[in-house]
Amino acid sequence: MSVTADDVRRIARLARLAEPEDRIDTLVGELNGILKWIEQLDEVDVEGVQAMTTPVAFPLPMRKDEITDGGIRDKVLANAPKSDEGFFVVPKSVE
Repeated sequence: MSVTADDVRRIARLARLAEPEDRIDTLVGELNGILKWIEQLDEVDVEGVQAMTTPVAFPLPMRKDEITDGGIRDKVLANAPKSDEGFFVVPKSVE
């Protein structure tokens, strides 16, 4: 399977992307390269390989579900352009 310039234009239109005409040929080459790489996966012998339902073979450790303030309010507010009494100050957006 290969991608044509018309395919790229159609994909861009469906994705609501304004792709300049001079980039269409570049994208055709890139997408065809990706598809060629994916076709290489057909060569992999998967006979006898059990399907994975998750990439993790053991249960992940779970933390206790507790509500906290994070304990770093001052660090977070240090990034704010303006703060007052422990809160972000933002411009009024509704009159």
